[in-house]
Amino acid sequence: MNQPQRLALVSALLAAFSMSSHAADGPTYTISGFGTAALTATDTDDVEFARPNQQAGVGKSPRTGVDSNLGIQGMAKMNNWLSFTVQGLARKNARDSWGAELAWAFAKFKVNDELSVRVGRMGMPVYMISDFRQVGYANTMIRPPTEVYRQVNGDSFDGVDLVYQRSFGDTTVTAQAGIGNVSAKITDDNRVKYKPATMIHIVAENGPFTFRVGRADAKVTIEDSEQLEGLLGTLRRVGLSQVANDLSITDVDGSFTSAGFTMDYKNILVQAEYAIRRTDSRIVPDTNSYYAMFGYRFGKITPYYYYGDTKQDNARTYAGLPTSGPLAPITAGVNGVVKAAQQSTNAIGVRWDFAKSAALKVQIDRIKPRDGAGTFLRARPGFQDTVNVYAAGIDFVF
Repeated sequence: MNQPQRLALVSALLAAFSMSSHAADGPTYTISGFGTAALTATDTDDVEFARPNQQAGVGKSPRTGVDSNLGIQGMAKMNNWLSFTVQGLARKNARDSWGAELAWAFAKFKVNDELSVRVGRMGMPVYMISDFRQVGYANTMIRPPTEVYRQVNGDSFDGVDLVYQRSFGDTTVTAQAGIGNVSAKITDDNRVKYKPATMIHIVAENGPFTFRVGRADAKVTIEDSEQLEGLLGTLRRVGLSQVANDLSITDVDGSFTSAGFTMDYKNILVQAEYAIRRTDSRIVPDTNSYYAMFGYRFGKITPYYYYGDTKQDNARTYAGLPTSGPLAPITAGVNGVVKAAQQSTNAIGVRWDFAKSAALKVQIDRIKPRDGAGTFLRARPGFQDTVNVYAAGIDFVF
């Protein structure tokens, strides 16, 4: 089964397959779901590997929480122009325990065959696989590449969007424009808000090729961070108010631009994405990130390789601060928070579609941080070593 077929199957399952009931000339109700059951481990206890927004990760001892999740989706189609969709997701996120969240909850109004309006909570269309990033079965890799998919926190927004789809010969174009608010916990005591956020997402599909571009702009605020507030307060007390202002992140302008491409031609798979993040605060550094994945399908078995990288596009130190004397510790604190998590990943894996709606994946990531610990958590002081991450799991839809 190739990627377009997998996406079609996932769409059918999540929209209208698994368990449905209806009355004559009345509403239709459907329930479906997806999940991943996985074990993840690394080759060191000097750091912890985690997905974006997870508060705790994994070391040498295998854990299930990093790459596992379970989602349930329900849809009620009232008539030809009105439907309601709700999706719940269970996973480990901003705390070291399993929790449930309301991922989607929206009403869809079909204006005509080409235009729809959605109101409520929808997936944020900032990445190429935004709608399916949590549905492991829909993707070749065991997880979206960290280098790109950690640049914007938050999977969904509360607001309204327009979705327009039209075919031009053999090419189908889907355009999505939305506006709304986003609130996402980074950790238990650290929350990021985009208020408001505007998003544009355009996808062109032609046979085995898909091209995608997107742009999001927002006013960005970080709340409830005792560490950040303590640093800003100290800077103002010692007369470094301008530094504090440069580090402040309350209603600052931010943008995220990305472009992606996929090809599923005969047995050859290609997927690539490039992203640019910019903000007016030094606390959220400017970054350029990308990845490229290549695979080849041998029947139901697909080996693959990908490379990903993140680089900071602005200065990694704050110039002009004292490096000695009583203010040196403050300088160290400032320089610590203005650094983006730079790293690169070489990963190999294999996917085996052993059933119509289930796949086994095994993946090894070799992650190399630069000038710091990269995206790893709880790193020992001075850690900059290369880390191997091992994961095996079964993705399924029902």
